[in-house]
Amino acid sequence: MVFLRSTEQITEVLAKEIRSGHRAAGEQLPGEHALAQRFGVSRTTVRAALAELNEAGQIATRTGKGSYVLFDGRPLDDRFGWAHDLTVQSIDTRVRTLAVEAVHDEELAAQLDLNTTMFIRVEQPRLLVADGSVISYERSFLPPVPGVRELPEHGLGELTLTEVMRRAGLRPDHGEQRLAGRRIGAREAEVLRRVPGDWFLDTRRTSRAADGSFVEHVVSLLDPDHFQMSLEFG
Repeated sequence: MVFLRSTEQITEVLAKEIRSGHRAAGEQLPGEHALAQRFGVSRTTVRAALAELNEAGQIATRTGKGSYVLFDGRPLDDRFGWAHDLTVQSIDTRVRTLAVEAVHDEELAAQLDLNTTMFIRVEQPRLLVADGSVISYERSFLPPVPGVRELPEHGLGELTLTEVMRRAGLRPDHGEQRLAGRRIGAREAEVLRRVPGDWFLDTRRTSRAADGSFVEHVVSLLDPDHFQMSLEFG
């Protein structure tokens, strides 16, 4: 096993394998976990190396596979998060901001392979304007970068969270999303205007920039009467 530490070294090793023909054109590279084990680095470092290879045109990132969210049968574009695409598709919803605060979460930091345990957490339920029903409850965890770390003091103002992220230079490029179903607790039921024990979809979405740096982690409770998860394979 070869142990390398720099993104540039990993990029060069993989690039040489591609140029030499060791890896055939169009061959799928091993997954991030396998590459991280091979080189003895974090998955963040591997993502950065793959991003450089993609930018250089030596590999292609395949899209359209994996999972994505549907709202009333309509697919939502995951590149900037399904909540953003609800607005793009002119689905009339509005959000209420319940809390904007700085929190420390060691477990999440370890899960995301981050050096800091501090996050800016924004809690927002989303309502359908037509009947006022709450269709989701979103908790976003953002890195405390300039333009974001001031939010607990100043709030979002008239800006959407997507706009705040854009202005702060937090631009999602890739990531992963996990889905489970569970019964909601008492506080969640209060926010969602439901009964404790009602069944909701629970999604955990982590977005990263092209260089692999952390952009956002979102925990969402989605009303299964409106949201479905579609999986593609092959």
